[in-house]
Amino acid sequence: MKKYITASALAFMTTGAAAQDVSTTIPDAVGKVAPALQDYSSKDLIGTVWKGEELSTRDRALVTFAAMMTMHQTEELAAFTAVALDAGVEPAELAETITHLAFYTGWGNATAAATAMEPVFAERGVTAENLPSPDPELLSLDEEAEAARQELVSTNYGNVSQGVVDNTQQLLFLDLWLRPDLEPRDRSLVTVAALIASGQPDQMSFHLNKAMDNGLTQEEAGAVLAHLAFYTGWPKVFSAMPVAKDVFESREG
Repeated sequence: MKKYITASALAFMTTGAAAQDVSTTIPDAVGKVAPALQDYSSKDLIGTVWKGEELSTRDRALVTFAAMMTMHQTEELAAFTAVALDAGVEPAELAETITHLAFYTGWGNATAAATAMEPVFAERGVTAENLPSPDPELLSLDEEAEAARQELVSTNYGNVSQGVVDNTQQLLFLDLWLRPDLEPRDRSLVTVAALIASGQPDQMSFHLNKAMDNGLTQEEAGAVLAHLAFYTGWPKVFSAMPVAKDVFESREG
């Protein structure tokens, strides 16, 4: 897979240009209509949160993109696609993110995201030939963990909808989750972001544990919550906080 690390991306990552680039996601109209909101955006969101060292700019861009897609905020997605690419997220990773989240947020959100992203990809010379194959060589499977997951789901829900049980196994955990162009940590990370953004924290425990099993630290997870409070709203994040607390405490034990 060809890597798209442009000069602008290098500048973004090495000169602290994040605040300047992320500022393009705040429309000029905000300052004309709500100066206080513009001030919070400039000083607190862009000037402080995006500069936080607890989470890389690349990860901040990825979880923000996932949240925007989940909430169907398509007018924002082109700007956040550019921010993500400049922060070092690969085009293949963004393509895999919308493919992955189609299963977790719905096909309409994914197709709308693709429509919003396409002009940015075209401007940067990213074509379908440069993006992940529909049929790549899959990553290896943790057979023991998958067998336990299958048993749990089948026992609880096989008599409710065998179709859901079968598709979850065949399409998600034996295929989608094993696609190589988005790291397992990042698949869990964007899934967690989507669950927070959609207000479904009860589904978060499995995926947050999975992300941490694959390298996400507790400090990074906490920073994801602090970051997404601005983009999903404080109530959704506070609904997710007890789940994160339980995950952190269980792992300490």
